[in-house]
Amino acid sequence: MQSNDEPEIGGSGGMGVEFRQLLDDSPVANYLCDAQGKLTYFNKAAVKLWGRTPTLGKEYWCGSWKMFYPDGKPMPLEEIPIAKVLKKGCREESSEIRIECPDGSLKFLLVFPKSIFGKEGGLQGVHSTLVDITDQKRDHIKKETLSAIVQSSDDAIVSKNLQGIIASWNRGAQEIFGYTEEEVVGRSITLLIPEDRLNEEDVILDKIKRGIKIDHFETIRKHKSGREIPVSITVSPVKDSGGNIVGASKVARDITARIESQAAMKKYIRNLETLNTVGKSISENLNVEGILQRVTDATTSLTGAAFGAFFYNNCDDKGNTFQLFTLSGAPREIFDHMAMPRHTDLFLPTFRDRKVVRIDDVTKHGDFAKNAPYNGMPKGHFSVVSYLAIPVISKNGNVIGGLLYGHPEAGKFTAEHELLVINIAAQAAVSLDNSKLFEQVKSLSEKKDEFIALASHELKTPLTTIKGYLQVLSKKKADKVSQLFLDKSLCQVDKLNTLVEDLLNMSRIESGQLNFNLEVFDIREMLKEIVETFSYSSQSHRVTATLWNDAVIIEGDKQRIEQAILNLMTNAIKYSPKADEIFVDLEVVGENMVVKVRDMGIGLTEEQQRQLFTRFYRAEDTQGISGLGLGLYLTKQIIDRHGGSIEVASEYGMGSEFSLILPLAVQKFKKVNAI
Repeated sequence: MQSNDEPEIGGSGGMGVEFRQLLDDSPVANYLCDAQGKLTYFNKAAVKLWGRTPTLGKEYWCGSWKMFYPDGKPMPLEEIPIAKVLKKGCREESSEIRIECPDGSLKFLLVFPKSIFGKEGGLQGVHSTLVDITDQKRDHIKKETLSAIVQSSDDAIVSKNLQGIIASWNRGAQEIFGYTEEEVVGRSITLLIPEDRLNEEDVILDKIKRGIKIDHFETIRKHKSGREIPVSITVSPVKDSGGNIVGASKVARDITARIESQAAMKKYIRNLETLNTVGKSISENLNVEGILQRVTDATTSLTGAAFGAFFYNNCDDKGNTFQLFTLSGAPREIFDHMAMPRHTDLFLPTFRDRKVVRIDDVTKHGDFAKNAPYNGMPKGHFSVVSYLAIPVISKNGNVIGGLLYGHPEAGKFTAEHELLVINIAAQAAVSLDNSKLFEQVKSLSEKKDEFIALASHELKTPLTTIKGYLQVLSKKKADKVSQLFLDKSLCQVDKLNTLVEDLLNMSRIESGQLNFNLEVFDIREMLKEIVETFSYSSQSHRVTATLWNDAVIIEGDKQRIEQAILNLMTNAIKYSPKADEIFVDLEVVGENMVVKVRDMGIGLTEEQQRQLFTRFYRAEDTQGISGLGLGLYLTKQIIDRHGGSIEVASEYGMGSEFSLILPLAVQKFKKVNAI
């Protein structure tokens, strides 16, 4: 039997001591079994290989208990190599098996069984040698798997030595570069590198020799046909068993699809940005020439045309149709010496029939070169081969004109270009319609302003005369009724004068003729006078003022600023009919002075506040309150012209507060006191 430390042979089986010692110390697994297959000896290497210690004389040859064919299929006991030897009584050729150890690990073995015969020739047992080939097997499988991966990869996988000579070449490399393995192995890798990039190989080899890996380097390589291919390459050093760098492995990926996709995406984004910019520009622009020039420039760029032009679908003073209006991509002087498009079969579909025309090669078109006197392109004309024409159609269906594009190369315009220009042309048509309406409105507005200015000016003289006559009459003795009518008439004349003056000021502002007489003055003193005057003249409201207690010096037109403040105070009284008090404050804030006028009147909605400073604006709930809606418009214009601002804070039904802000000429900071 055996000890706990190492296995013992139950019987020596006739082995000499020296021979047994050799087997015990052998690193190769050896064991013996008798003619019935029971174990009679095994060495330490066998125990290590099996992963267990069998019992001698009781257990059979299968030290691992579980055996399989190399492919993993379970092996029947009668197929185990030793069983075959015992059955046949002769030597069995070496064979490969797979075993499972008690810990679940799998091993690949080579088995060498040999029969042992006695002196009389009878079979006494079997000797078997087991060689563990697990590492070699796995390494072989790994290499086969790696080779299969390399060969099946769509990427080019190439190895080369430190002189750049190609050593291996996979199917992916053949697909990408066009060369077979036989054509390139043994040749320099520079075969694939364009001449202007040969220095890249020197840099790559230098880094490889220093053990530096190159990751995802994007460059250009050359196909067998000479076509250039954008690639992304990764190059890694290859080392021998001693750790010495002996070459390099290179993985190259064709990134043509990605480059094209990125270019297409950039183009798409650029087109979207252009469309957005053009759409916004032409929707905001009400100038006909500006709209058409922007559209012509943008669409010429989008289509890649050598030149683009917009032709109006009308006649000039010489009877020529399709009059050139805008041009892009070429000096206008060139077109000045060329004939305008004529009523030919090539142009009429766009200008007459509202059709899009896209021709890859106009020189091969059936309607080309059939019209006298040129029978083709006029001398000095742009070389036009690719041709694209898009009609610009108004809302009522009339052709306003046509966008025409040309290029000296064939097939330059695509369906995508056609669709882009059609969309922009549709937007342009709407803007052109709006532009015409704007011009009409602008013309009417100018006539209206001209009438207002003329009427206001003409009204000034008779009003002044009427006021003079009334003043003369009011100084004569008259009965109480007559005096009352004279006073009321004078009051109404003053109102008319104020309205006429507002209209005149508005006309001066619109024409840029509202002149200012600048001076430096104390606005605090001016406010004291205004408040005092209002205290005597206003019979419905009292004025409560809180003014800065020191001089507040500003520079401006004193009369105009006084007019602005009077407008605010008059409005505060006018629009608070149920109150009896308004408030006026003056304070210094930083480098500015602020005049606040507050009332407890009808207040303003948010929508009313947004439109408050436009001319002729009257809120819908101000019926019965006189005015033209010019006071706040004029006030804002005056304050803006002084570099200041006007703000409003209001709550509907709770009153309003207007803040008039102007820069100081001299800053003084003192406490606010009530007067």
